[in-house]
Amino acid sequence: MALSPAERAMTPLRRAAEAVEEASALRVEIIRGVLVTAPPPCGKHAGIINAVAKQLLGSLPAHLDAFQVASVSLPDDADDYATPDLMVCDAAFGESDDWLADPADVELVVEVVSKGNSTKDTRSMVTWYADAGIPAYLLIDPRDGTWTLRTTPRDGEFLGSLRGRFGEGVELAALGLKIATDGFVRYA
Repeated sequence: MALSPAERAMTPLRRAAEAVEEASALRVEIIRGVLVTAPPPCGKHAGIINAVAKQLLGSLPAHLDAFQVASVSLPDDADDYATPDLMVCDAAFGESDDWLADPADVELVVEVVSKGNSTKDTRSMVTWYADAGIPAYLLIDPRDGTWTLRTTPRDGEFLGSLRGRFGEGVELAALGLKIATDGFVRYA
């Protein structure tokens, strides 16, 4: 059963996360009850997200939109939330005062692997997004110039997984579009 808006309100752990964000330049998430912090991304990381966003904007069905630095809650958990680099969800979220998107409204999350926090993106978030029921998780890895698209979440794992290299497009069949990756850059 999904939590009501009141149940998703600011819990003590969420207030602590907000205080850390206000006191520092760190982005904070609560993953499995643990405060996870990350510094602002480097230019290459941000550039890849911008490139994906540009391809999505204007190509998505009218009821969907792409959002950067927006958060999604874990169903049935009053604390856990993640802030993917980019998410595609119901366009109405952009007109909402809510700070958390309902995972049932999210179609895709995109994460770019950070140079210093790769375990979070490549391991922890895979099961988190599967548990949240996010239909598609695109992981872009500038360390080795690859991407992985995970689909069909069930019982804490994604049943579908497709890998490719920069230069090979990512087919997002559920959204009816393809993301070109040939302009993505690798970390030095």
